[in-house]
Amino acid sequence: MKIVIIGDGKVGHKLAVQLSEEDYDIVLIDQNEGKLKAALNQLDIFCITGNGADAEVQKQADVPHADLVIACASTDEMNMLSCLLAKRLGAKHTIARVRNPIYYRQMDLLKEDLHLSMAVNPELTAANEIARVLLFPETSKVETFMKGKVELVEYPVRENSPLVDIALSELYRKFQIKVLVCAVKRKGEVYIPDGDFVLREGDKLHIAAAHQDLKSFFKSLGRKRTRVKNVLICGGGHLCFYLANQLLQAGMQVKIIEIKEKKCENLCELLPKATIIHGDATDHDLLLEEGIAEADAMVSLTGLDEENIILSLFAKTQGVNKIIAKVNEDSRAQMVEGLGIDSIISAKSATADAIMRYVRARKNSYSNANVETMYRLVNGKVEAQEFIIRKECEYTSVPLKELRTKKNTLIACIGRHRQVIIPNGDTTMKVGDSVIVVTKNHVIRNLNEILL
Repeated sequence: MKIVIIGDGKVGHKLAVQLSEEDYDIVLIDQNEGKLKAALNQLDIFCITGNGADAEVQKQADVPHADLVIACASTDEMNMLSCLLAKRLGAKHTIARVRNPIYYRQMDLLKEDLHLSMAVNPELTAANEIARVLLFPETSKVETFMKGKVELVEYPVRENSPLVDIALSELYRKFQIKVLVCAVKRKGEVYIPDGDFVLREGDKLHIAAAHQDLKSFFKSLGRKRTRVKNVLICGGGHLCFYLANQLLQAGMQVKIIEIKEKKCENLCELLPKATIIHGDATDHDLLLEEGIAEADAMVSLTGLDEENIILSLFAKTQGVNKIIAKVNEDSRAQMVEGLGIDSIISAKSATADAIMRYVRARKNSYSNANVETMYRLVNGKVEAQEFIIRKECEYTSVPLKELRTKKNTLIACIGRHRQVIIPNGDTTMKVGDSVIVVTKNHVIRNLNEILL
């Protein structure tokens, strides 16, 4: 599959890394020759220096024969123009990154004329992630499968938790609720656990279950945390706008602190129900004055990773229950994990994951089982994918205990006729099922690849 990426920024580079690891044929276009040299030294890809909206540059990159062109340059206008040009030159499919809320609102009208297969909005994608976590405050990350019927959540095992020293095989016996622990991160190591795996304090669990079962499970753990009602957001960019809009619709009270006066004026017009404060969110006295200690949650969304980390640590000293920070740089995100910040969100990673899901779906569109949804967990070390079984094959109607599956591969959940099944050894997969597979150290392009 030949893929051309226009723009070697944060999203473009992350995509180039992920796609080249999976042996796609990648061409990267950027105007910055120095950036491209670094990418060329690091990755097994072809690079072209030039403007991605120039037809001659696109021809040089062999766009006329490309299966997919992904435009993620610095401006929305360039991305949309690049995709229109690519489609006219003969590219089969195009994806544009579009960040401006005005453009994105009209995307349904523009999509057909621009011949876009997909438009991705990094800030909206990240806002959706944050909103899910705030609606499920016990968790530090929430992903959804089977059109929202199944949730895969990240849950930290804290001191004095009833989960400490329990083997996974005893979970159902103790709580009588059907949940499955798919992956565990412990002191930098990642495990796809079996029934003998014993949970310890400090473990980060990835748990799959139906929404109601998860609520019951957390309730049975004695988590008495009330739902989030008051949210303080630091930084008033596009991501803040999308998030505040969702939170206000969910009935939460939202207060936004933004340093730029013009942005404050725009937010006042767009979000009349929110409280907008013109000021510097890094001002310790201002945060105290605006009631950070009384907030149920604090979300730090300024343009600087370092600022967001410091603000989050300060919120922690003030006893804020739920803290979420936007940290785009992968290495910084890994450093922050041990500092007690609940959730780290990256617009770059959310966008790259959304595009990767589309790429996988295109590649598997003619196979027995198509990838419907895909998420990367634990800093990309684990993948959770949802497949739909289209026709009878070697793994259908066979009890799972009789299937010889690869190491570090787990069938986490099966969706059948609106029913969510947490499988055991006697469960079988059938045509029409949605199947969630969690893997470590493997790239699964098709469901039969889980077999030895």
